[in-house]
Amino acid sequence: MIIPVALTIAGSDSGGGAGVQADLRTFARLGVHGTAAITAVTAQNLFGVREVSGLEPTAVTAQIAAVLEGFEVGAVKTGMLWRGATARAVADALGRVGAPLVVDPVLSATRGGPLLDEVAALSALLPRAALITPNLDEAAALLGEGALAEGAMERAARDLGRRHGCAVLLKGGHLAGDPVDLLSWEEGIVRWRHPRVAGVDTHGTGCVLSAAITALLARGHGLVEACAGGLGFVLQALSRPTILPGGRAVLGIDQATPDASLLVREAG
Repeated sequence: MIIPVALTIAGSDSGGGAGVQADLRTFARLGVHGTAAITAVTAQNLFGVREVSGLEPTAVTAQIAAVLEGFEVGAVKTGMLWRGATARAVADALGRVGAPLVVDPVLSATRGGPLLDEVAALSALLPRAALITPNLDEAAALLGEGALAEGAMERAARDLGRRHGCAVLLKGGHLAGDPVDLLSWEEGIVRWRHPRVAGVDTHGTGCVLSAAITALLARGHGLVEACAGGLGFVLQALSRPTILPGGRAVLGIDQATPDASLLVREAG
């Protein structure tokens, strides 16, 4: 059996719940060989980020070059880039890569603290993306706007897509009530609603979602199918959590599948 290859370009999470560690676990769960270029090393756990040590952009691009020379990469994702200089260097390194690129524009940690020093630097990377996956706060920052409500999601996603020439999966997990996620792409708008899962630590959900979508794209799925499968994967990881010593419930990546049956799809 031939196994497709995916590449994650992201930070390392010493707690194992997000970043490169979560990406590689997600790739493996979805039957994809995972490769990685690490952008920064973080000292963190489920309670927050304590320290970040960024790699030099040349060290990041050397990792990317080694992977691209040694593997036929089917899809690429970026996560935490830490420095604007790194974002621009990654954009240059991926300039001639034909594989689809998923950009998770990680700007801050779930529990506070910036994870990118120059938001504007993403403008070099986003036009190379097939898909970007911002949450509401990240979308507002990329647009230079204030907080976004559910009623503004379609307009914001369309604006981001037009500005950068890519599809946008705008995540609504920060909304009150049952979350709604909205995909704006060249053929229109698709919305997915799903029940909110309580009692599970959500650390790493953005990383896992973008990694799952990347893995499904590497396996040959279309964009809408990959987004639905990725959302279903995260929902299952929340619904079937892993329980750590002490009773802490975290994402059950190893129990999840890309089953979107619990999602309610609403065409726009």
